[in-house]
Amino acid sequence: MGDAVLSDTLDVPAPPARLLADWQRDISLRLALEPGDVEALPLARARMRWPGYRECVQAVSDWLRTLGLNDLPASSEVALMACRGARYHHDGAQYGGAAFCNLFMSEDRGLDLCFAATGHRIPLVRGTVVVFDTGQVHGVVERGSKVFKAANFPAGRACTQMFLTWELPIENAQVARLLGVDFDIDPAAALLLDEEQVWLNGARADVCLESGRWRVAGFEGLQIATGN
Repeated sequence: MGDAVLSDTLDVPAPPARLLADWQRDISLRLALEPGDVEALPLARARMRWPGYRECVQAVSDWLRTLGLNDLPASSEVALMACRGARYHHDGAQYGGAAFCNLFMSEDRGLDLCFAATGHRIPLVRGTVVVFDTGQVHGVVERGSKVFKAANFPAGRACTQMFLTWELPIENAQVARLLGVDFDIDPAAALLLDEEQVWLNGARADVCLESGRWRVAGFEGLQIATGN
C-alpha cells in the first residue's frame, strides 16, 4: 500500500447555480444522504449543464503532468460523487487495482479530508485535488476533529461535498512510483485469496468508522496499533 498522499488546490470555476440546485434536489429526493454516506450522482446529465466541466478536467490533467503522469484522467473511469461527511473507510476491497484522484467542487464547509494512518489532513475547498492509494483509510470530518461523529452533520447544516473522482491504474509505473507502492511483497499469502483484501500484521483488517484505526476483521473491539 502506498503511503504518499498528493494534494493541491487548483483554480477551477464554480459549478453554475442551476447545476448546484439540480445536485441538491438529487441529494435530498433520490440519495437521501445520511451523515457519513458517500453516493454517486448522475455525471452524464451534469455534464450537459456544466460548461466548466472540460476546464476542470483539463486543470486536473495539467496538474498530474507536473507530477509526471500523462493524460490519465482522460483514459480512466470518472464518476461524480456526493458525501455528507464520510465515515472512515478504505476502498481497497473494491478498487484494489486503482488509486483515486479526487477533485472537490464545493465551497469551504469547514471540513477536512483526513488519512488516519498517515496523518495527512487536507482542508476541503473548491479546487482541492488529491491522489491516494485506495487502500489508505480516509474520512471527511469536521475541521479540528480527528474523529467522525454523525452529530456534527445535522440536517440543517450545509455540509455536503460534491467531487469528481478518477480511477488511476495502480499498476501504472508512474502511479506506483509516486505513491510508493510495492508489489508482490507476500505472494504466498496472496495466492490463498480469491478477492481483494487489506491485511495488516498477518490478519485481514477493517476500519473503525469513527477513529479510522485498523482492526481485525470481525472483531470490532480489537484495534490494531499502527503508531499513528
